[in-house]
Amino acid sequence: MKRHDQILLGALIVQVILIIFVFWPQKPGSAAGEPVFPDLDANDVVAVSITDDVGSRIFLRQETGQWVLPGADDYPAAGDKVVALLEKLAQLSTGRLVTRTDASHKPLQVSPDQFMRRIQLELADGSVRILYLGSSPSYGAMHFRVEGRNETYLTDEITVWDASTTVTSWVDVVYQQLAQDEITAMVLENAQGRFAFTRDEAGDWTMDGLAADEVLNDTQVATLLRQATTVSLVRPLGREPEPAYGMDGPNAVVTLERAGGTVTLSVGAKSPEDNTYVVRSSESPYYVRVAEYGVSALVENGREDFIQLPPTPTPEGAEGDS
Repeated sequence: MKRHDQILLGALIVQVILIIFVFWPQKPGSAAGEPVFPDLDANDVVAVSITDDVGSRIFLRQETGQWVLPGADDYPAAGDKVVALLEKLAQLSTGRLVTRTDASHKPLQVSPDQFMRRIQLELADGSVRILYLGSSPSYGAMHFRVEGRNETYLTDEITVWDASTTVTSWVDVVYQQLAQDEITAMVLENAQGRFAFTRDEAGDWTMDGLAADEVLNDTQVATLLRQATTVSLVRPLGREPEPAYGMDGPNAVVTLERAGGTVTLSVGAKSPEDNTYVVRSSESPYYVRVAEYGVSALVENGREDFIQLPPTPTPEGAEGDS
């Protein structure tokens, strides 16, 4: 082998050794390492901002002890989920050092312009903590780095799923939940007409205007009742009405009667972008978006849907024919 080739081969071997040394995750030593946020207390965090790798962002703020979504007029967030995230962040430690070089930040996806998650915490004293969650070299393990430090570590304490940017990950998705057996009457108004239903003492439903030879379709009535009493949101919008919500001429209005009073559910405009409807309940000050399948019976059902079709008669002489 020529001396020139030997030098190149030697240089290559040195590079491979350096790469292994820099990127190979270190196992925890005699100690578990030090906390990367030694003074982090969930009670001191007043705001959390999470950005993902495609630019989606969720922002949560604590107002008078309650976590809310400021972008939706302070819609209530699930505080226990926020606290769970903060507790995971407090458990992150320096026990598994991966690299100390800034050149590795982009390959490990923990740089300011290349990351899986960017988590920013605002504390009550005005200070800010920023953490980058990066690539996952193995199942359940992620690289992470604290902004302002070159060191990148490996952890199994947190994943990108713990730091979701989807609104439904941070709120109670149940917008309205009423006990079905407490509903004694309901009225549906939509483009197909007005349909009034009453429940008798035996628990059976009847519909106004039902002819003597017509039978109520109990399945469709049950679907109507379910969609009117149990409403799950896709995302909250806020308290203020907007013309685009279509509530001046809603697609459907359902009025429910129960011992505690009347509840009205209005279904407004449909979004062509994601096929969701704007919905507002008289039980809530907030407008929300609901998936199309969650209110389809309210918007689309007409009288014929609530009537059970008679069985198709068997043609005369059809039985026994060979």
